[in-house]
Amino acid sequence: MELSTLKTALLVRDLGSFAAVARLLELDASSVSRLIAQLEQDVGFRLFQRSTRSLAPTGEGELYLNRIAPLVEELEAAGDEARTTAVSPRGTLRMTASISFVQECLMPVLPEFRKRYPEIDIELLASDANLDLRADGIDLAVRFGSMPQGDWIVSKLMTTSYRVVASPGYLERNGAVLHPDDLSERECIRFAIPGFKTYWQFRRQDGGEAFSVPVGGATVISNALSIRSAARLGMGIALLPIMLVQRDIRKGTLVDLFPEHACAAASFETAAWLLYPSRSYLPQKVRAMIDFLKEHYGRSED
Repeated sequence: MELSTLKTALLVRDLGSFAAVARLLELDASSVSRLIAQLEQDVGFRLFQRSTRSLAPTGEGELYLNRIAPLVEELEAAGDEARTTAVSPRGTLRMTASISFVQECLMPVLPEFRKRYPEIDIELLASDANLDLRADGIDLAVRFGSMPQGDWIVSKLMTTSYRVVASPGYLERNGAVLHPDDLSERECIRFAIPGFKTYWQFRRQDGGEAFSVPVGGATVISNALSIRSAARLGMGIALLPIMLVQRDIRKGTLVDLFPEHACAAASFETAAWLLYPSRSYLPQKVRAMIDFLKEHYGRSED
């Protein structure tokens, strides 16, 4: 039996659907079904119990698939290690990150990565939704916030921080904002994710207790780049990652309202994290991108 067939069976176990595996592998569902049927014939027992509504491993199938999973990983690792001495990293790297990270951090350095690794093709899924790494066949993800939980390998890329900003025009029309508590009476542009819409957190840079300020406003946006555009247009006050606003602050197109305070949404302990599926080895293409990103961004933000 072929390694690719065993890998397909493990995908069926993980995704619970011939159709989902077919979409991921760009095959017909009938082709996946035939592969599994042939494997069942080879091993001499049924791997999956099918019904019109569900598909799940049989008792024998679960034992078999659990036993072969580490062996399949070892076979893949052996091939990958053997190739490291003969060829440069190659293959298609399927990667996801937020739209703002892709636009502001990845795109400026992607030409350098392509020049350094010409045999790695990039399939980039720019999305502010947390895509399922296994269901979507993703090799590497960049996530922001607190340390992600789940059955992934997680590595910190860089610590992150936030600033509260407004345009000079907004401040001219509405007056200066002297203290974070004043935000409860101002128009704020809010991020449409939990923890960002109702309260912002503050703590003096020179020490002191953290405190929360309730915020409100008529505009709620699901994309950080659009929030930055709205702030530049004077639509209100925004809480944004410093990586998105540091150039505006330097140029004066946005004003840092509270430079003496650390600012946050749900937590001050946030970072950009690299996630990849749990396994005992890393394909060369994934290791190449991880090392490249850490070379450029593996530090605290300025």
